[in-house]
Amino acid sequence: IMMLKHLQLAGHKPIALIGGATAMIGDPSGKSEERKLLTEEEISKNEIGIKKQLEKFLNFECENNSAEIVNNNDWFQNISTIHFLRDVGKFLTINYLLNKGFVKERIKKDDLSFTEFNYILMQAYDFLWLFENKNCKLQMGGSDQWGNITAGSELIRKKLRKEVFAITCPLITKADGGKFGKTEKGNVWLDATKTSPYQFYQFWLNVSDEDAEKYIKIFTLLSFEEISLLIEKHKAEPHLRLLQSALAKELTVMVHSLQDYETAVEASQILFGKGTKEMLKKMEESLFLSVFEGVPQFNLSKTELETGILLTNLLAVKTQIFPSKGEVRKMIQAGGLSINKEKITDDTTLNISHLLNNKFLLVQKGKKNYYLIVIV
Repeated sequence: IMMLKHLQLAGHKPIALIGGATAMIGDPSGKSEERKLLTEEEISKNEIGIKKQLEKFLNFECENNSAEIVNNNDWFQNISTIHFLRDVGKFLTINYLLNKGFVKERIKKDDLSFTEFNYILMQAYDFLWLFENKNCKLQMGGSDQWGNITAGSELIRKKLRKEVFAITCPLITKADGGKFGKTEKGNVWLDATKTSPYQFYQFWLNVSDEDAEKYIKIFTLLSFEEISLLIEKHKAEPHLRLLQSALAKELTVMVHSLQDYETAVEASQILFGKGTKEMLKKMEESLFLSVFEGVPQFNLSKTELETGILLTNLLAVKTQIFPSKGEVRKMIQAGGLSINKEKITDDTTLNISHLLNNKFLLVQKGKKNYYLIVIV
């Protein structure tokens, strides 16, 4: 997507290809086993999501080079098998296709289906169709798509005797060799319903120094001079994590919004010790749960809180946050216990009025240990 964005800024017209037809087949590239085939309903849903996400990066309403989205189902749904074999199949030999690296690997395992084998021909035809109908002369993708893209350039060369071009970029990895975008909690998504803006912000904020330097060059539109200055400042004071902060800001604003970025920063302050009860009260429930996702949770009936409950009973008996009432009292005396970001000084009685959003009590033990009590 960033490659498309850079080329559009340079005056080129980006065409984003959605594989509505090829998604029904499954791309064998880079896969050790056959992909799960998607239903038409799943593909349609994905298409809507892709369009929504691309609009955050590409300009679809500029004068000369507006971005465009096309779906290969629009041309494949009307093409006959005979037409496809005559106009595509005869130009790409079996030997040529068998020499593709990913085909070789899958054939060794004896599990490449004829369905997947034909995917290469379909993607090759995509490039042909785009060249003939949209004057598209350059196709881009990840390095795992090199075989599919060059099959398209070969088809155009043989069938039309025209020259087109291919660019691929390496698949992004982390400094430790792990997959980019993977966390202990799963994938990081552009879709806010799958990865909240706060979680998205935190992901970039917590990358390593080496990864931050790499990603800020790839995923932001900061100039070479701006990035060089940030790297220089970061190396002088690495504890300030200036690179990570700049990376998290640029991407959260680009993918979500400035308001989402500012909310994420404020939420981070709450989590790491600078928040107040008033800030907690202003947080929407979805953001609150996103910030404290993964902290230990305990349920408490509303009736128990309505009559009032001693803090020691709540934390040592009803929830087992502490092993004993004595341990609760020791923590209070040491000044290390807070409820809803307010320091506790005695064994107070809690009731409904202490709830956040009429539903939560946030317990903080020491500087970093949080617990969430949910009223049910």
